[in-house]
Amino acid sequence: MSIHADHPFLPPDDARDPLRRLRGRLAAPVTVWTIGAPGQRPEGWTLSSVLIADGDPPEVLGLLDPDSELADALPGATTATVNVLAEGQAAVAEAFARVAPAPGGPFRTGEWLDDAHGPRLAGAAGWLGVRLMPDPGRAGYALLLRGVVETAQVGGAEPLFHLRGRYLS
Repeated sequence: MSIHADHPFLPPDDARDPLRRLRGRLAAPVTVWTIGAPGQRPEGWTLSSVLIADGDPPEVLGLLDPDSELADALPGATTATVNVLAEGQAAVAEAFARVAPAPGGPFRTGEWLDDAHGPRLAGAAGWLGVRLMPDPGRAGYALLLRGVVETAQVGGAEPLFHLRGRYLS
């Protein structure tokens, strides 16, 4: 419950970064990228700056916060799972973005299945199993993750989107 109709610490429009304001007006998919083959310690992070490029082979690109726990765990990782979150899975996105409490860690939110590429979220709108390209580059302030798509699965649920600070489905 809140006593404020709007965010109480949000600066006025004219004091906000126009690039961030414009980016916020672009609907983005909500994904959680995970690493950790069965038997290894899993790690993951929420990414909405994602692009899937069809081709031979197809690739997926993602922009990752270089200060994230996933960035710290990347050295040595060769595979990842890109989980496309479904409507009703916003709590998972918040836990993996580390902006909501997740007692016991973010993998305690949702039901996770072991997959050779990394943990896979049950009930997701879909997922990709990818082989990560070594040595992520940079794009702006972010790490540019790049992976070759080895498996792709579409789930039965509608995807979750992020637009102007809110989740939509």
